[in-house]
Amino acid sequence: MAKINLLPWRAERRRVREREFYLMLGGAAAIAVAVFGIWWYWMGLRIDNQESRNSYMKDQIKQLDGQLAEIKELDKTKSKLLARKQIIEQLQASRSQMVHLFDELVKTIPDSVRLASLRQAGDTLTLQGVAQSNASVANYMRNLDNSKWLTHSDLIKTEVKGTDKRNRYEFGVNVKLRPPENAENLDNKAEDATTPPGATPVAPPVTPPHGAPMPSVAIPGGDVDMAAPPKPPAADKDGGKP
Repeated sequence: MAKINLLPWRAERRRVREREFYLMLGGAAAIAVAVFGIWWYWMGLRIDNQESRNSYMKDQIKQLDGQLAEIKELDKTKSKLLARKQIIEQLQASRSQMVHLFDELVKTIPDSVRLASLRQAGDTLTLQGVAQSNASVANYMRNLDNSKWLTHSDLIKTEVKGTDKRNRYEFGVNVKLRPPENAENLDNKAEDATTPPGATPVAPPVTPPHGAPMPSVAIPGGDVDMAAPPKPPAADKDGGKP
């Protein structure tokens, strides 16, 4: 006899599928929660690592800032020391400049010119005086330009004052001072020009102290004592003179 299923099998099948769906949905949710938890833990580790690195970098930056501050202080100290060194070198170089300056003033002034005042401002020298004529002033300016320690003379004024023919013209001249190193270079060039090319500089003779014996000079054939008196020539065997 055939069996007929009168139960609502479609409803039963629907419940089974719903149960399976909810189970799959719960498993997916559990997996998602687990993945999210792992990701959160991993991100927390990365954040902690980055924060530790940031703190390390901050400490290093503070140390570098301190070192930079020390370097700036050292640079300031270095600049001050270099400035002092430069001033000392300038003073050392210009120590003899005034001596040469007055020497050049004496050498360059013509007989028909007389200086009344001298004023220095930096490397500029202002000369004021009286002269016999404008030609004397021009001659004086040429002498200043040809000097080793003075250059670039500039006429300020020249006026006729008084009736004295010897000191009739009052003048004012600005002249530049040469740097000591330039003047020394001019001296060296002048010395090189006076020495012929290929010539060997001869040392000055050495004079021994009073009462000291003269040194011996080595020449081919033996030593000659410069302090010993010369020996008279020996007579020949026949008694005659050489």
